[in-house]
Amino acid sequence: MNSPLCHQLGCDFPLFAFSHCRDVVVAVSKAGGFGVLGAVGHTPESLEIELNWIDEHIDGAPYGVDLIVPTSMADREGSLTPEDLEERVPDAHRRHVENILAQHDIDTTGLWDKKPSTTFGDNLREAGARAQMDVAMQHPIKAIVNALGAPPRFMVDAAREKGIAVGALTGSREHAMKNVEAGVDFLVVSGTEAGGHCGEISTMVVVPEVIETLRANNCDVPVLAAGGIVTGKQMAAGMMMGAAGAWTGSVWLTTSEAETLPSIKEKMLTANSRQTVRSKSRTGKYTRQLRSPWTDAWTTDDAPEPLPMPIQGLVSGPALARIDKLAEAGHSGAKQLATYWVGQGVGLMNHEISARAVVQEFMEDFAAAYENMQKLMEG
Repeated sequence: MNSPLCHQLGCDFPLFAFSHCRDVVVAVSKAGGFGVLGAVGHTPESLEIELNWIDEHIDGAPYGVDLIVPTSMADREGSLTPEDLEERVPDAHRRHVENILAQHDIDTTGLWDKKPSTTFGDNLREAGARAQMDVAMQHPIKAIVNALGAPPRFMVDAAREKGIAVGALTGSREHAMKNVEAGVDFLVVSGTEAGGHCGEISTMVVVPEVIETLRANNCDVPVLAAGGIVTGKQMAAGMMMGAAGAWTGSVWLTTSEAETLPSIKEKMLTANSRQTVRSKSRTGKYTRQLRSPWTDAWTTDDAPEPLPMPIQGLVSGPALARIDKLAEAGHSGAKQLATYWVGQGVGLMNHEISARAVVQEFMEDFAAAYENMQKLMEG
């Protein structure tokens, strides 16, 4: 396809697939798209293992890595000890979580026994991201993307030296110009329909807004449309607005290769587009996820305000881990509470197929949309 990012990155079809699953990354890239591995949950050592596996299986197809270095978060410098971090969690938040679980017949004994490690939150800070990036850049990645805020200078400079393209998630025209000033090679312009961290503006509005802003400032930085895109027709719509391709995440969560827990995958396959919600209850920043009694419990009048990132993770992490484990064992209360990041496109994700088949469906769907537009133009 004659897309600037296809030419720059070496893919055949500008469908970008963000996934925490290495199998999805490989399958998408080998099918002609561009797989992007989410690295935030990895240590440098585990990331090395994942990237080695990808290199061995991807047959030279292009792929990238996604990091998270937020511009604002609690303890950004990592100066707090584990004891300091625990003191930042009010008892009211722990009691609130215990009450949510108890209402769903989940034993809360020992919920808080595991203490935060001395490296808690490091992957969200410059030092941790730099260590991950150093590992990633020893591999033949073609792109590196920052998922929260403008990419830090060290990321851009290191990528330039290696000839690696830099991208950044963008939720508004203001964010777009900050990312351009930081030196990005492309923008992932994401609407509120997206799963995970997202803003408030819809994809159909924010994508043309950003493209218009770039043109007004004489910037030719390519844009990837993102947010709720799970079909080739939606991808075509984004490219009709001027995008150079599509960035997708949620659609890969229900593929046969996905790392998604079976209990969560089952909920996604039967969910409709109204069954997602933006909530701070998981990370401390707004993320779109499956709505459940867990997310609802953080919106009641007596609920405490979620804590800043990454401190909220000390509240949600132990509880959600227990919920997931019990849900997989068939516990009815845990299955009700279970939630995971996913966008509003979940209502169109109704059957489990392979990642390769998803790419094929995107291509066919895109071609059908293009042919339909040609017919309309021909009168």
